[in-house]
This record gives sequence, C-alpha cells and structure tokens, in this order.
Amino acid sequence: MGKTYSKGLEGVIAAETKMSFIDGEKGVLEYVGIPIGELASHSTFEETVFLLWNLRLPKKDELARFQAELRKRYELPAGMAQRLLSLPRDAKPMHVIRTMVSALSMHDLNPDANDIPSLREKALNILARTPTLLAYFHRYRIGMPLVAPDPSLSIAENFLYMLNGERPTETMAKAMDVCLVLHADHGLNNSTFSARSVMSTQSDMYSAVTAAIGSLKGPLHGGANEGVMVMLNEIPSVDAAEKYVLDKLARKDKIMGFGHRIYKSYDPRAKHLQVLARQLASDTGNIALYDKSKRIEEVMATAVAAKGIYPNVDFYSATTYHCIGLPLDMFTPVFVIARIGGWAGHVIEQMGDNRLFRPDVDYTGPHGVAYTPVTKR
Repeated sequence: MGKTYSKGLEGVIAAETKMSFIDGEKGVLEYVGIPIGELASHSTFEETVFLLWNLRLPKKDELARFQAELRKRYELPAGMAQRLLSLPRDAKPMHVIRTMVSALSMHDLNPDANDIPSLREKALNILARTPTLLAYFHRYRIGMPLVAPDPSLSIAENFLYMLNGERPTETMAKAMDVCLVLHADHGLNNSTFSARSVMSTQSDMYSAVTAAIGSLKGPLHGGANEGVMVMLNEIPSVDAAEKYVLDKLARKDKIMGFGHRIYKSYDPRAKHLQVLARQLASDTGNIALYDKSKRIEEVMATAVAAKGIYPNVDFYSATTYHCIGLPLDMFTPVFVIARIGGWAGHVIEQMGDNRLFRPDVDYTGPHGVAYTPVTKR
C-alpha cells in the first residue's frame, strides 16, 4: 500500500493518550473522561493537574500533599533571580519564559534523568517556578520591587499577588484558576506534539517543555488571544463592531478568536469563559469591552456559523485576562503556565511507552541534476 500525504498531519493519529478527549463535531472536551465544564465549575488547577498526571482525581490527603509539594517549590533556585534581572527590560515575555525554563535545567543535579519519578519531580519544579519567573520579570521590567512568592496561596492566587503586589479579589483569583483549568490540556495540539516529539528522542523534561513553549508562542496557536485583544482595541464602540467584522470578512481577513482546527461547533471552553468574562467585566467596570465581544459573536453567528466557525477559547479569554489586569503580552505566558500541566503529563505518558517520532516526507524536487562548477554558474 502506498504512503499517503496529509498536509499539516491532519487526520493522522500519532499517539495514544488517556488524558483528554475531544469531539469537535459535538463540542466535547473531557479530561480523563470528566467534562471540562464540570472541572471548571468544581475543580481547581492543582487538582486538575493531579488528574492529568495520575489519570484519576486525588483523595483529600493526596491533594493536600500535591499542593504542598508545588508550593514549597515556588521560590527560584539560588542565582536564578539574578540571571533573570540581567535580561533586557524590553525583552518579550514569551522569549524570557522560553529561555528561563530552559535555564532551570542547570539547577538540576540530574537533568537528564528520565525515569517516571524523576520526570514528575522535574514537572513539579517547572510548574511551580514558571509563575514566579513571569511575575519577577514583569515587576523588574516596570521598575517595581520583586514580590516574594507566598506558599500559603494557590498557583493562581500567588501569580496574581506576585504580579500586582497585592492579593487578588476572590473573583479574580477564581477566574484565573478557571482559565488555567480550561487551558491545561487539549489533545495532540501543536505544542503538545512538540513536547512528545522531543521527548521521544529520550531527551529531557526541560527540553521538551522549552520546545513546547516555542510552539505555543506562534499566533496560530497560543498567541491568538493577544490578537483578539488587539482587535477589540481597534473597535471604538459596540455600534462599530458590525461594520468592522463585515468589512474584514469582505476582505477575507481572519477574525481573531473564531474557528478551530478541531471544533466544528461551539468550543466548550469558550462557553464557560463567556459567562466568566461577563461577570468579571461587570465587576471591574469593563462591561463595554464584553459588549463589544458579544456583538462580534452575534455578527459572526449570522455571517459564518453555518460554516462551522464559532468562538474558540481565545475569544473570551482575552476579555477575561484584561479584566483580571494582565498586560497584553502576558496573555500567552499565562497559557504556558496552564499548559505545563498538560505538556508534562504527555511527556510522562510518552516515556511510559516510547517510540521515536520519525515521519516520512514526500520529496517533490528534481532528480539527477548535474553539479555545475562555480566558474560556470
């Protein structure tokens, strides 16, 4: 049988997983069989990460131990903060976090250990310290004193506390936590594929996560939520939204935050974020921003919903992040924090039954071309 070519590897099954299930036609996303809406409503990010790494929900004492293991790792290794403070203040946060996660490996006595317990230990370190790296860099670049992590706080609460220098409101902390849950895993997306592909060489956890961060940075992947906020800022009012959208569609321009490679119905994560975004917008005096978002969705529903183009997770996450108070260029880095839970789980899963990723390529160039000496070219 001849080999077939699938551009972008669409429809190609490259791995098996027990972590998340997606039905794009029906708009279903489950983590280990649990619908994402139930986790967003009742779980926490830490509990969700335990679920992804262990393929079951923790008991009460297990969750407490897992939280304690994460929180005791919030602070950076000796010398790490000084290295961070030597970076250019105008560096892009995604470049910073990609570089600093890689640098964490130099503070690991055995960075190449790939047995499952060692991988879990490294995953805990990366997950716990990435929010600290991001918050420290942001405070440094705006000329504000660094805020030490508080191990009594959850990852979501602690990150916002370190970023802004004050405890977040309960609503903001909850919104941040829910966003982390919703973004934690999503099948074999591009960044997860990158992590598994790197790990399939028997590399190391730090290299796999660093590669995944590089993948997530792209505007066709994690960077899309920043594009949504840019779009919302370009629209002066709710009344101007319809013309803006229709004009872009007429030019065949992409409307950021709409459409998904997998979902041909409403992204289940977007449904939950829509409710959250409205509540936050109301609480923080940003209801006009939410109203613009809602108007864009209404126009798009009339124009393109019949083609299976609906809001994706990026659309309402942009409004949510803005209302929480995150700077625009921190939107995608927050996605990194969340997705480390999924990436690390996939790395562990990959090493449980590993085979090197080595797809073929369809060569379309010439054959038998004679070499021409440089004097005759």
